Amino acid sequence: MKLASHLASGRDAENLALAMLTAGGLRLLTRNYRCPQGELDLVMAEGETLVMVEVRYRRERGFGDAATSVDGRKQRKLLHAAQHFLLQDASLRRKPLRFDVVAVSVTGNGEMKTDWIKDAFRAD
Repeated sequence: MKLASHLASGRDAENLALAMLTAGGLRLLTRNYRCPQGELDLVMAEGETLVMVEVRYRRERGFGDAATSVDGRKQRKLLHAAQHFLLQDASLRRKPLRFDVVAVSVTGNGEMKTDWIKDAFRAD
């Protein structure tokens, strides 16, 4: 079954983000964690810190850039999904938690460009 082009591009963006993050020293714990509250694209560890990573992909800027698309509404959904994830493993609840965003956009020559925003928002 062939994926729709936007889904394939999103998967490619997520693969690119994962490669960049692992090269940056993070370790993948789980990918595409789905629950009633939403989805966590990548759940990773950096030392003792648990890192929830939202990967945002934009081919065109007509709808805004990828990083700014993680607005207050999206942040709340990610927080609720993270809470659900943490309910599954009590040992993870004791770890520091950080939310990162990897914004992936397409350059003028058609290549994917990544921007890793560490600690993009707080879980206050």
